Amino acid sequence: MINYLLKRIIMMIPLLIGITLISFVVIHLAPGEPTDLQTDLNPKASAEMRERLRERYDLDKPMYVQYGKWLVRLIQFDFGESFSQDHRPVLEKIIERLPITILINVLSILVILAVSIPIGILSAVRRNSLFDRSTTVFVFLGFAMPSFWLALLLMDYLGVRLGLFPIAGLKDIGHEYYNFGRQIWDYVHHLCLPVFVSAFGGLAGFSRYMRSNMLEVIRQDYILTARAKGLSETQVIYKHALRNALLPVITILGLSVPGLIGGSVIFETIFAIPGMGKLFYDGVMMRDYPLIMGVLVIGAVLTLVGNLLADISYALADPRIRRG
Repeated sequence: MINYLLKRIIMMIPLLIGITLISFVVIHLAPGEPTDLQTDLNPKASAEMRERLRERYDLDKPMYVQYGKWLVRLIQFDFGESFSQDHRPVLEKIIERLPITILINVLSILVILAVSIPIGILSAVRRNSLFDRSTTVFVFLGFAMPSFWLALLLMDYLGVRLGLFPIAGLKDIGHEYYNFGRQIWDYVHHLCLPVFVSAFGGLAGFSRYMRSNMLEVIRQDYILTARAKGLSETQVIYKHALRNALLPVITILGLSVPGLIGGSVIFETIFAIPGMGKLFYDGVMMRDYPLIMGVLVIGAVLTLVGNLLADISYALADPRIRRG
């Protein structure tokens, strides 16, 4: 098991470098530069001032030189300074926002697992029933409905018209004057809509994966043998079939982490949540290269860690993986 983990961790290093190289090239190929935002709207900005800014940000150097300098700083855990007016360290900005994004994504994953697995099991056990047909309609809605459109609908109906949920931010005005219990409820109240929007698409997909896997497993010979021995249906489904049906779901869960992190940019911007997704959006609008690269690196690391955890879970569930 230890050798398996070491191999997976070592493979993450060149993969991370490749991700950073592609990301660095793509953002520099986009039209415009950070200096444009500081000089285009300034009538006193001269060509000499523009060149000085480009030299200050190393934009006058070839791209491979810029990437080399950035990579050296990254190895030293230095993400550089933001190009914004505050010129704060990028890592400091990310650390402020990262816990919020991780919290929302973890809550989304827990909601997905807690809801989709039971739905998938019941749909497989009660195949072609009314429940199965209803969940199929739910799945089609989940796949077809864009998350940003769902967020706007919920904000309008549940937030503006009915006033059941707040539509922006993470806390009320005067939050600091609440007692501890009310502060926790205030956070939960503000997170209900963002977590639901983040998890909605995953609920649809994972419930279908779970249903198809369970249908395949319960047709196997060892399930027939378990039933022939006189075991109850609950023991057959939850003790023998569920574990094997969960194996592909574990893999898909690891692959879904990039989608959840990428979706943070959408719903954090819509709900004005001060997370890493909102920070990334602001960095793109300002063409803040160090900030963009810093957020992309953190997102890539979280994605690789998610895939590693999925591999570990898969190995724990299937001894053939870790022995191989």
